[in-house]
Amino acid sequence: MIWQERWQHSLMNNYGTPPLLIARGAGSRVWDDTGKEYLDMIAGIAVNAVGHAHPAVVKAVSDQLSTLGHTSNLVATNGPIELAERLLSLLQAPGDARVFFCNSGTEANEAAFKLGRLTNRVHVVVAQGSFHGRTIGALSWTAQPAKQDPFRPLPGEVTAVPFGDADALAAAVSATTAAVVLEPIQGEGGVIVPPVGYLRRAREICDTHGALLMLDEVQTGIGRTGEWFDFQREAITPDVVMLAKGLGGGFPIGACIAYGRAASFFGPGSHGSTFGGNPVACAAALAVLKVIEEGDLVTRAATLHEVLATGLVARGNGLVTSVRGRGLLLAAVLDSDRGPELESAARQQGILVNAVLPNAIRLAPALTITDTDIADLLSRWDLTTAQVVG
Repeated sequence: MIWQERWQHSLMNNYGTPPLLIARGAGSRVWDDTGKEYLDMIAGIAVNAVGHAHPAVVKAVSDQLSTLGHTSNLVATNGPIELAERLLSLLQAPGDARVFFCNSGTEANEAAFKLGRLTNRVHVVVAQGSFHGRTIGALSWTAQPAKQDPFRPLPGEVTAVPFGDADALAAAVSATTAAVVLEPIQGEGGVIVPPVGYLRRAREICDTHGALLMLDEVQTGIGRTGEWFDFQREAITPDVVMLAKGLGGGFPIGACIAYGRAASFFGPGSHGSTFGGNPVACAAALAVLKVIEEGDLVTRAATLHEVLATGLVARGNGLVTSVRGRGLLLAAVLDSDRGPELESAARQQGILVNAVLPNAIRLAPALTITDTDIADLLSRWDLTTAQVVG
């Protein structure tokens, strides 16, 4: 294909050559350059929270761009003020919480990294299999050797412990620990859900040693798991929360929210972002939050989990043994390491999914996915798994 040759000759090879060129999208469906339709069940890796080309987001972005596109942070605009207030309300954050806006999840984690350093401690505890980004600071928290090893030495003193093991976490945290950094559900690690009470124990462990509890909700936040933010189901208050992905609904934006003492760590000149709090990005995020709230899509995400989980196993032709996750962040667990083969077969049947592990297929569809979309998905999934099983 001509576009593939152009890609190979003009772009770095860090992604390899993609299998498709997507030309347009609407809702939970996209079309490639040949006109073939696909059900988008990965939504830009949990980014397109309200689907492709949602009219409310399109209007908000268009209206804002036609009025004021960018100013930098040398002056204030209404967008970041309104969005910060809205996020703090949804987070049920105390009055002393503060927001820093940036452009991505890894940038939100870099901001959190710097907050941790301002405790005058260096040691950080993370979970094995975690993913917090690929910039050098965030990569030091991403406890996946294949991603880290080519770039060592990495900054900081970081200890990785088994995810979900509260006793191992307690043993690793000490009076020299600046922060414990956790995903409520490990996304890139395979959609791994920890035991009930794990985050509550983490909160207690941090309190005992004066460490910050930092929760990476980049993939789980903004209603995806059936709560506005997944940590809320354990009724705890973190010290720092990192957001991105679904917040902008396809427009790049990230946020690092600090509570209590951590909220005052940054002073003038200590951190910044030229594009952080960009009026257009904030307009997109505000539109996304409004669509989710008005459609009660957080509740719908929780409800649809069982529908999808049951259907993926029932239509799995023996290949799918179980489904893990919460809300609309799921992984279909396979009986063998045939994930890449199943991902390819799904694409042939018009489904876009992600083999997040050799034996697990990740789905993170738009929160606006319709009943018709789900019925169509399960029909195509039946054909896909039958094709792989033979």
